[in-house]
Amino acid sequence: MPSRTEPPLRIAVLADSDTRWKWGALTAHRLAPGARLDGRLLRGRATPTARQLTEVGVAAAEIAEVTGTEFVRSAGRDRCDVVVLACVGGAVQAMVHGLAAAWAGEPRRPVVVTGYVGVVYEKLADGLLLRHGADLVLANSPHDAVRFREVYEGVGADASCVTAWALPFLGDRNGPERDQVRPFTVVFAAQPSVPESRADRTYLLRRAVAHARAHPEREVLIKLRSKPGEHTTHIEELPYQKLALRLPGGLPANCRLVYGHMGEVLDRTDLLVTVSSTAALESLHRGIPTAVLTDLGIREALGNHHFLGSGCLASWDRLDAGHLPEADPEWAARQGVPSDGSGEAAFAAARQRVEDLAARPALPPLDPYYTAATAPGYLPAVLARHGLDHRGRPLPGRAGTPREESALRRAGRAALRDAARGAYRHGVQRVAPLIRRAGEL
Repeated sequence: MPSRTEPPLRIAVLADSDTRWKWGALTAHRLAPGARLDGRLLRGRATPTARQLTEVGVAAAEIAEVTGTEFVRSAGRDRCDVVVLACVGGAVQAMVHGLAAAWAGEPRRPVVVTGYVGVVYEKLADGLLLRHGADLVLANSPHDAVRFREVYEGVGADASCVTAWALPFLGDRNGPERDQVRPFTVVFAAQPSVPESRADRTYLLRRAVAHARAHPEREVLIKLRSKPGEHTTHIEELPYQKLALRLPGGLPANCRLVYGHMGEVLDRTDLLVTVSSTAALESLHRGIPTAVLTDLGIREALGNHHFLGSGCLASWDRLDAGHLPEADPEWAARQGVPSDGSGEAAFAAARQRVEDLAARPALPPLDPYYTAATAPGYLPAVLARHGLDHRGRPLPGRAGTPREESALRRAGRAALRDAARGAYRHGVQRVAPLIRRAGEL
């Protein structure tokens, strides 16, 4: 992006979970290849582990765990040129207000970028308005860009921040590896909280296992998001690892649980099966047959309604019979997944906007739609959850001695996480209360 005589951009990514770190780190890489990347992990329940960070495959010059108040104090133009807020909507809104207060009166401030980690199929208005105020709100497809602008224009908010681009991991297209003999590989991309019930999750696991038994010539991989003791964006109260232990007869030889980078798993995938994971878009981008399951219905709660018209909706019965879905190319293009596998062009507009904004001698103050005037009964609570008052300033007691406070919280959270892991190993049914309590520290 910058010319050879200019120093590379410095980007700070604030993330609150493993999937958002993946989105944020890869977004930084796409926005400014070669930029210095500093990672900041928002302290909470889903703070990613070292393994989860490594799995993304994007190296950071520095990674540190911070509170929201610590972040807004440190994210000045002397430290970074661009801030990527890869967090849940409430955290983004709090950081926008906190940064606006911290940067008040400073003409040169970092460019603020945010967006979504995948498919947006629920809480569209709520999530978008909580992200308003950033210089760029990235839309992962032409379809999303239209919807985002309609929401902002519908409340009279500035919609010029909406910038169309693509999911950052769709830039490179690799099909399944065929340089060596291997079995036809089916991958079931599991999700932590979709579906939620034990019955539904057990059903999906049983069907994947049944597919493996019905097709001994195939390999069936159950791709899991996290290992026991790790946490993701959504609480996984009923992990498939535990459900698999209770399957009559266990897993057949050609069926196993796997972890790791989704891209590496897709390198050997011939059929991707999921309920509504964003992995479906990555799979489609690679030209892999992709099945979005209808077994549990097509429902907003599952998110699979987003794939209406895609050509990907299918049941395990059809897959057992040999069906390989073919995606509708027009639908895929609207969702930011061009059928020709191109991806780099989708990042060009956002790159140019960031470059132009970062080069300006001054930027206007951050101007979120939610203020004490537009949302007096909503915004203060959103800010308070992240240690900020209604003006975006640190609440009393939150701006004192962060190092000592952080160490205490870190020790308490580690102890509770150890207890949760022990409960999991010993078969305790519900460890979510422990996990939630750890996230409160």
